Amino acid sequence: MVLVDETGALVAGAGAWPVCEELAAYAPLLARRESLHGETQATIDAYRSEVTLRSLSVDGYEVFLAARGAPGRAVDASMVRAAAGCRRILGAET
Repeated sequence: MVLVDETGALVAGAGAWPVCEELAAYAPLLARRESLHGETQATIDAYRSEVTLRSLSVDGYEVFLAARGAPGRAVDASMVRAAAGCRRILGAET
């Protein structure tokens, strides 16, 4: 699970560092709805089925909480707890 800014910079991560860095790089692209092209679009489409993404606002900036794993009860519950922790630690607004 990672917390990233809108540019894909890793703010915090839990897990293997290379996996966190990769997830951080793709999170903003996964959040965007506009179409990408070629291999990039295919990679993003493949990631969408493997990643759960949640958007948070921190001091007016959008950040993303992303976790490997398709949406489901266990991943969703972890995301809710992590988002609450981010809000508490960072003083974020929802």
